[in-house]
Amino acid sequence: MNKEEILKHFYGYDSFRPAQAEIIETILSKRDVLAIMPTSAGKSICFQVPALMLDGITIVVSPLISLMYDQVTSLKEMGIQAILLNSAMTSLEYYQAIEQIQRGEVKLLYVAPERFEQEGFLEMMQGIQISMVAVDEAHCISQWGQDFRPSYQNIDTFVAQLPTHPIVAAFTATATPRVRLDIKQQLKLQYPFEVVTSFDRANLYFGMEEPRDKMSRLLELIKEKEPTIVFCNTRKEVEKVCEKLQKKGIAADWYHAGLSPEARSKVQEDFIFDRIDVIVATNAFGMGIDKSNVRKVIHYNMPKDIESYYQEAGRAGRDGEPAECILLYGAKDIIINKFLVKQNEDKVGMAKLNEMIDYCRTVRCLRGFMLDYFGQKDIPEDCGHCTNCLNKVELSDVTPQAQMILSCIIRMKEQYGMSKVSEVLRGSKRAEMKALRLDQLSTYGIMKDYSDKALKEFMSSLIADRYIEVEGLQYPILQVSELGKKALKNREKIEVKPVVAQILQKPDAIQQHQVQDNAPFDEVLYDRLRSIRMDLAFAQNVPPFLVFSDKTLKEFCRHLPTTDREFLQISGVGEKKLETYGEAFMKVIREYKS
Repeated sequence: MNKEEILKHFYGYDSFRPAQAEIIETILSKRDVLAIMPTSAGKSICFQVPALMLDGITIVVSPLISLMYDQVTSLKEMGIQAILLNSAMTSLEYYQAIEQIQRGEVKLLYVAPERFEQEGFLEMMQGIQISMVAVDEAHCISQWGQDFRPSYQNIDTFVAQLPTHPIVAAFTATATPRVRLDIKQQLKLQYPFEVVTSFDRANLYFGMEEPRDKMSRLLELIKEKEPTIVFCNTRKEVEKVCEKLQKKGIAADWYHAGLSPEARSKVQEDFIFDRIDVIVATNAFGMGIDKSNVRKVIHYNMPKDIESYYQEAGRAGRDGEPAECILLYGAKDIIINKFLVKQNEDKVGMAKLNEMIDYCRTVRCLRGFMLDYFGQKDIPEDCGHCTNCLNKVELSDVTPQAQMILSCIIRMKEQYGMSKVSEVLRGSKRAEMKALRLDQLSTYGIMKDYSDKALKEFMSSLIADRYIEVEGLQYPILQVSELGKKALKNREKIEVKPVVAQILQKPDAIQQHQVQDNAPFDEVLYDRLRSIRMDLAFAQNVPPFLVFSDKTLKEFCRHLPTTDREFLQISGVGEKKLETYGEAFMKVIREYKS
């Protein structure tokens, strides 16, 4: 059978996706390959189809047993001879598998990279005709990759000791230009055909939020019977978040490496077969999930690098249908990640973390930012399908406040933590101020009109933006970074997103805002407006809150605007939203008033 016949016969597809046929033809011509293809682009077919056409066996290297098990199971269901060798096999199962391989009954052999470290495996494979070594998740071979796995670096040594040099084909979904170069060098690919398809997943909406209350926002985002993955950074956070969801009646369970293999398998199966709607997990769940209809991937904490985020977010919408990828981040995530990376003296990790922070803080198109990061040239300035493009924002100038805080830290000789800095800025009357002569500083009381909470949140923002550095975690000390000192010396403008600038409102403004928010409103009209918002959001394929926030809907109920001029007076309404949504909402309000 030719490649088209194999595709139809085994897989049931009439045609190849972009780049698949070209990669397969290249492999069949006995040339090495490096293919960078996004999740759901069909990487597996690129090495499985030629494996069936080449003489001998193809060894597939993959990092996760669960991922290999799913692929082998799927291949067997299609009638393709595939087998998996793993440490969980009994001696009898292992030797039966070896006999199948030696009899030539297997076309694809899946192994973890650690298998190459076993002498017996090398000896056995030297007597087998190996046509190709396919390296899946090839970014794991690079220290600049997000899932660096030292055992991957044994692949080249294994290949070099084989009697006949096989084709080597490397595949991954996420690799920067630097990682791609590393893959080629580490695997010693010989004049490889290199293909990089678009990293863009047009069906995915990318959301970026900095909520004051993450759990409340998470509960708003989760919908019944909507397959959702919630990623957290630690096992403790995973269990804590999941328990809160369960108490709210949400069909959820947790998954992390601390569970037994049996428990992990059960949770994954429950999710795949829709017995639960939500799975809360660490990144241990990232590459191993093969559920195509995940409608939301929510990151409860900020990941340490963009590659991890893009790969984990890529679990959403693998069926090509619309899906949402939403990152809920806060300054606390940034501070903890920075401390941990710094403790490990990981310069590569710090560089990647700073890139992730830049993504969280950017006001440019989120999709364009990521595509640019991965080296794609044809990037959009406005994708129309991410938080920043749908809610155009301009950075707010907070230079005076930032200068006061940075100056205060320097005048305190960079020896104190956030609480002490806040006390000095607010002019605390505690005896300790006088005892330490902190009340003599020129910055003492200079920000007395600001709340302690506002100052601490703003300092966290300056830490995130690298103007302030933190030394220690149990007793953190604030120090002004070189960037901060340069900004002070040159009187450079310091800007932040409006959501950060809002925390610097003075108490009287905050009080007025709170009174307005708590004013009564008609809940019947509110429900009608929420309904029309849901309809419009569905039609536009955007989250409802991006049409108008709940706060704006309540303001509609309080002020009942029915003209363009009145509508524009409501907080959260701009010219574009008036043009797009105004008439639909005003029609409901007019009907309510009549």
